[in-house]
Amino acid sequence: MGDVAIAYINSDSIVKHYAFMDDTKAVLEAKAKKLDADLNNRANSLRGEIAAYQRNQSSMTIGQAQALEADLGKKQQNLQLYQQSLGQQLAEEEAKLNKELYDRITAFLKTYSEANNIQVVVKFDTSSDVLYGQSALDITAPVLEGLNAQYKDEKNGKKTPADTTATK
Repeated sequence: MGDVAIAYINSDSIVKHYAFMDDTKAVLEAKAKKLDADLNNRANSLRGEIAAYQRNQSSMTIGQAQALEADLGKKQQNLQLYQQSLGQQLAEEEAKLNKELYDRITAFLKTYSEANNIQVVVKFDTSSDVLYGQSALDITAPVLEGLNAQYKDEKNGKKTPADTTATK
């Protein structure tokens, strides 16, 4: 089989300097802010209803007060469910982003490795099993350059050979 050519990428550097990550993080953060603002509006509205109930409680019949308390309790439960739903929605978005990132990097690495006769590319970061690699094996810079060029072309409407992110 002969010699096996191995290289590594520093995944922390890829995540930090890949333009795709900057753009998608910004979109995710904007969505999180929007959802958070909506949640705060709903919470403030409920607080207003609770305050109004507390102000007017003395002028209500026991039946009216109990009915309103039950209604407010349901609204509070619904708000908590909504909050959980938003958290889950953001977690799903982040998971989707991570999968797309992985797919983009691996598609690019496949093309890059074939062009550069590399059989194995490993990930190097503080959590990986790679403790040391000579700098000659580090292909982070050219991979990052290629990923950013490919992403720039995508943003400019040019189709790239390793484009595996077709919309579903």
